[in-house]
Amino acid sequence: MLKTLLFGIAVLNLLAVPVTAAEPIKIGFSSPDTGGGAASGRQFVLTAEIWAENINKKGGLLGRPVQLIHYDNQSTPALEPGIYTKLLDVDKVDLVVAQATNYSAAAMPVLIEHKVMVLNTLALAVNDEFHYPRYLQTMPFGPKGKEAISAGYFAAAMTMDAKPRAVAMTGADAEFSRNAMAGAREHAKRYGLQIVYEKNYPPNTIDYSLVVQAIKATNADLIFVASYPADTAGILRAAHEQGLSAKMFGGPMVGLQYGSIKQQLGERLNGIVDYEIYVREPTDECPRR
Repeated sequence: MLKTLLFGIAVLNLLAVPVTAAEPIKIGFSSPDTGGGAASGRQFVLTAEIWAENINKKGGLLGRPVQLIHYDNQSTPALEPGIYTKLLDVDKVDLVVAQATNYSAAAMPVLIEHKVMVLNTLALAVNDEFHYPRYLQTMPFGPKGKEAISAGYFAAAMTMDAKPRAVAMTGADAEFSRNAMAGAREHAKRYGLQIVYEKNYPPNTIDYSLVVQAIKATNADLIFVASYPADTAGILRAAHEQGLSAKMFGGPMVGLQYGSIKQQLGERLNGIVDYEIYVREPTDECPRR
């Protein structure tokens, strides 16, 4: 009888406690919603929102809803430390997501100081410098990421009947371009190619005519460009205006993967060799390696 009474009191006490919804899992990130990288930023945010909506419809993560908190970095890496400090210290996010090489590299010191787990997307060899153990890279570049992103470009170039002998390289004076060009130097050495031009332009460059003129003067067989969206569009416009040509023109030119930029550049993209990102169609029977 006593046990029954105590059990009844316990149940009444539980019923008296208001039932509250589970606290959300907060995921924080920055994104270039405006500025030169806006094409990629808008796609990233939309993808994250679609993912969060689908996850929440299925009951969330660990029974908790997902809440996204993000801020516009205006395509400016210098804003990253302040954004991630706010996400961690003020918004108290549970997980941070970094994206793109130039932005995530600028954020890494703050993330390391807070000892958080970092999920990084669309970035090239960022952790090669920091060696941070709580870092997860989603892009499958492997242990030699700087070389991996341009391996296909150089391998394709060396299949030409008239083998190329010289390569001209350029890119912004920023982490992504420097990393990609470092890998390109290794490929050039491996294939016995002479580097006849290798210079970085300031990240805030608007007029690329002088860069294109200098490359054109070298008569290089290969033109290798490691660029972000705004750079990519500017360089291709300048190359088209000045009639720049080579046996092969391209490289890791970020931006050509986005529909808005493809539509903007149109026929200027003919003959450009670049990389592409896509989701495999389930009915596609192409063999996997």
